[in-house]
Parts: sequence; C-alpha cells; structure tokens
Amino acid sequence: MVGIEPSVGPGLGSQGPDQGYALKLAERFAGQLMLAPGEREDDALAGCVAVALRRASMFGRAPVMHDLRLALELFGFLGEADAELVAWRRDQFAGAAGHHGYHVKLRLAALVPAETLRLTPAAAAEARTDNWRTPLGL
Repeated sequence: MVGIEPSVGPGLGSQGPDQGYALKLAERFAGQLMLAPGEREDDALAGCVAVALRRASMFGRAPVMHDLRLALELFGFLGEADAELVAWRRDQFAGAAGHHGYHVKLRLAALVPAETLRLTPAAAAEARTDNWRTPLGL
C-alpha cells in the first residue's frame, strides 16, 4: 500500500496528526489570558492555535501543550506585554475566531519564523521581552 502524501501549496496550511487536540489544549487557557481592551479571548486562542499547529507539524507530531504555550508567550498573552505589541496584536488577531477567520489564522501561522517555532516556550518569552519584533521576524 502506498502512503498518501499531504497536499502542499499556498493557503493549504500545515497538516499533522490529531490537530483537533489543540482546541482541547486551548480550553485550558480560557479565562487566563492577559487581554487589553478591544481584544477577544476567542480570537487570541484561535490565532495561537494556528501557530501551535504549525509548530507541531514541523516536528511531525500531534500538538502538545508546549506548542500552544509558545504561541501564547510569543504574543504576550500570558503576562505583561509591551504596549506596542498589544496594539499590533489587537489588529493582527481581530476576527481569527470568526466565520471568516481562516485567512487571519493562516497569516498568523505563516508570520512566525521557523527558527522561532523551534524555541522552548521560556525562550520565546525571553526573546519577546528583549524585543518583541525579533522573534516574530518583523
């Protein structure tokens, strides 16, 4: 039996096993995010799940808590965040959980450089506090 290769190309995302588990992991952070006025928890979690899924697929495995924690740390949702980062992410995450959020999530996942996705969550948080733009490749 010949294995089926996943489809690749622009706009197709990153395939991986058991991706729905990332949604279960995201539920654990409900009510714990540090949000600014105008930010929505469902948008923040949806966008971070997309980044977490890309990270998991890079390693060829199902998502784990570290994937989601890295994304949340990277965007400053788990603690104090630079005011510029908060203003930037408010626009970037807007609508991620909505009916037309696919392209928002796809853009967020593609934004983060592969070398950043290879960091530990703690290293991502440290990199963000040094200069939030650097780990995002901005």
